[in-house]
Amino acid sequence: MACNKNHDNTDNIVRDLPIGQEGVGRHKCASCAYEIGYQHGLQKAENINLANVLDGLEESQKGDRRHRSPHAAYSLGYYNGVVDSY
Repeated sequence: MACNKNHDNTDNIVRDLPIGQEGVGRHKCASCAYEIGYQHGLQKAENINLANVLDGLEESQKGDRRHRSPHAAYSLGYYNGVVDSY
């Protein structure tokens, strides 16, 4: 299923991430990955199955998030969530 969520805020963040066309992350929504990572970072989650997170993402070929690495997006979101939790 294609992602139809409004990602106006996160699209600006993920547009500078590396292109990621590999494996389970291919065509997955980088903005959704960022937002999930951010929430996990806020919670300082420690037992994360990234493969399950990425597998559960909707697909997206839209705008600034097109072909962006969901791995990098999740990681950046997690980092920013941890920073904002303090």
